[in-house]
Formats: sequence, structure tokens, C-alpha cells
Amino acid sequence: MSTEVLMPALSPTMTEGKIAKWHKQPGDKVRAGDILAEIETDKATMEMEAVDEGTLGRILVPEGAQGVKVNSPIAVILGDGEDAKALGAKPAAAAPNPAAAPQPSAAPQSAPQRTPAPQARQAAAPPPAIAAAHNGRLFASPLARRMAEQAGVDLGAVQGSGPHGRIVKADIEGAMKGGVRPVAPRAPAAAPMPAAAHGQSKAQVVALVGNLPYTELPMTGMRRVIAQRLTQSKQQAPHFYVTIDCEIDRLLAMRAEANAAADEKISVNDFVIKAAALALKKVPEANASWSDDAILRWTQIDISVAVSLDDGLITPIVKNADKKGLAQISAEMRDLATRARAGKLKLDEFQGGTFSISNLGMFGVKDFTAVINPPQSAILAVGAGEPRPVVKNGALAIATVMSCTLACDHRVLDGAAGARWIKAFKHIIEAPALMAL
Repeated sequence: MSTEVLMPALSPTMTEGKIAKWHKQPGDKVRAGDILAEIETDKATMEMEAVDEGTLGRILVPEGAQGVKVNSPIAVILGDGEDAKALGAKPAAAAPNPAAAPQPSAAPQSAPQRTPAPQARQAAAPPPAIAAAHNGRLFASPLARRMAEQAGVDLGAVQGSGPHGRIVKADIEGAMKGGVRPVAPRAPAAAPMPAAAHGQSKAQVVALVGNLPYTELPMTGMRRVIAQRLTQSKQQAPHFYVTIDCEIDRLLAMRAEANAAADEKISVNDFVIKAAALALKKVPEANASWSDDAILRWTQIDISVAVSLDDGLITPIVKNADKKGLAQISAEMRDLATRARAGKLKLDEFQGGTFSISNLGMFGVKDFTAVINPPQSAILAVGAGEPRPVVKNGALAIATVMSCTLACDHRVLDGAAGARWIKAFKHIIEAPALMAL
């Protein structure tokens, strides 16, 4: 029996993708685990593995096709003894229309044809098929789903053995041999997150500005996701901010000495990451997330660091940052930033994190406030270190000062807790030897 290959959801925020490259062609044998294609998501380019065996009978979506919705058919795999001729002519509707979503290389659509917001589409789509479970959704191959439905097997009781824990044919066969389980009622789907702000059409915006001439920039998937998540954050998380000035002359001296003795160079941002992690150990209230059931205080400290891309930003993660030395943090950040800009990060390298850092000091920005990256409860905005007049022992002096602003989710952190964290951060930054202990 032939099996449709569907566009997978390769990240929790993905609602559509682009076929960057096909690694198999019609007529090629396919085994579970083979790389079928490279999929470009809103964050990175990832390899898609086959989960069913057979022969690739037809490619429904060609290389370069963009705006392909999650769970849309992109290819067909033939079963044993099947011939591609048996597929017949596929209706045009089976292949997703690349023009149905924004394309970086194509002219944008007119306002009446506006693509629905990503989260609205995601709420209406069936569960994506890449892993056994994520956020309460069950993921299985199309064949496994059909077999489970026909045999009355509860997918929730099946352990997936496919890539990323996806439930495949062999898992259903094993469940059937062990006794058919009655299908249990599914838990209600979680309410969708608010869609990105798009209250006015293009025509309305142009009219409000006065019908001025303009150049239209296509809306990328990454930019849509950034808009959706940050709108959600500002609407749902009550932000408050605490700012402090840190003198970093001792830090700069320690950095210069370390860099003179080592091949790999440590940046000021590496010190900031380490200091933030140690401050989270001292004030664990900031290493937490809000849920409707409870405040979740994380026992692991994973620092997300904002990295600028051509069409947006991404936040690769330094995991267990409190347990790593400055040299290791520096090496990891160089590798993560390089692969982030090349679109080669793995999912677990940029999805997650318990606390974020956004540093605009390299642009000469003195200070700013950042938007919290949900579901985290805090983000540190770091400005440039610059010479400023300070008072020391009653006398005027010059010191290199760096302004830092902590944005807090008031549902999780009260003002005093935010103040304690930023005070601890300042103490560590101004006594950098603490980071070497």
C-alpha cells in the first residue's frame, strides 16, 4: 500500500516549510532512517528522515517550493510490489501551492489573499508527524495511524521506535501482538497562542500613511514567528524592568590577560553569559516559567543568547552554563553563532532555554529594554561598555561602565526578586575572579 510523505513539523513553531533539496528521486529504494530531503524551516535547514520503507514513487513538491504547509503531502512511497503507474494522475490540489504563503523570492500577495497567521493554521492542522509526542500531541507515520485506527489501538499507549520517537508500522504490529488496546478519549487540544499582530491590511496601512510610494519586502516565515511570539509575550506577560550600571575595568583587564595567553579569544559577552548563569544560581527565582497550574522553577541553567540573522534572529542555547568555564562557553558560542547564521543548528540547540541575553553593545547602544522570550520569565539586555565619570571615595574618576536592564515577568518575579538578581549579576561582573572559581 502506498504511503504519503507529509511535510513534517520540525519545530514547535513551524507551520510551513521549504523543500531545499531532495536526496531521493522517483524509483530510488527508501529505508527507514534514510535522508529523504532537506527542509528549510523558520529557523534552520534540517534533514528529514524516512520512516517507512519502499520505493519513492512520486515527488509532489519540487525543490525550491516554499510555503508548503505542515502535513501537506510532498511525496509518495510505494509498498512492495506496487508500481508508480498505479498512483494514477494526482489532482493538482494534492501538491501544496508555493504561492499560498509568503515567499522571499516572489512578489508578495495582495491584501485580500493574505495568508492566515501561523498559529491559526497550526491550530486547524492535524498533529505533525515527527515524534511520538510533543505538548500533548501524538506523532506517527500515516501508515501507523491508519493501522491503529483499523485495529482500535490507542496510539497514546504505544512507544515509538522511529526517528525522534515517531510511531511507525512495526510499533503498531507489536502492539497488536501484545493485545489490542481500546482507543482512549483524547485530551482537549490546548488553546492556540495569539496570532501575530496583523490588524490592518496592506491597503489600509498605505492609505493611513498617505498613499506614499513604497518598496514591499516579502514576509518570511521567521519574521512571522518572531512577530507572533513577541506579541504573545507583551500581551500575556506583564513586563517590568530593573537597570543597573556595572563597572567592567577589572573584567576587561582579566579578559586581556586571558586572551594574551590563549589562542581562542574570550569576548565580553562570554563573561556576561557566565555571570548571568552564576546569578541564576544565587537567585533561582529568575530561572523559572509561568504555567496556569504552577510556577516551574528549573533545576538546570540553560542560557539562550540572541544572534542576529539577515531576516530575523535566533537564540542558540549554552546549556548548563553555570557549570562551564569561560573558554568552553566562548568556544560553544562561536560554533553556535556560526552554524546559526548558516541555518545548520539542530532543534534542541535553539528551542528551549531558561533565561535569555540580548547584547547590543557592539552597536554602541548605551541601554535598551528587551522583550521576554516565552516561556522564560526574564531576559537581560546588555549595552555597550563606555568610559563614564563616576564618583569613587568622594572624588571624580573615569570608569568603563556597562548598563544592563533585566526584563521580568511579574507573574513569576516580584520587584525585589528582580532587584536581587541584577544585584548578584553586578557583583559577579565587577569581581570577575568569581567566574574562575
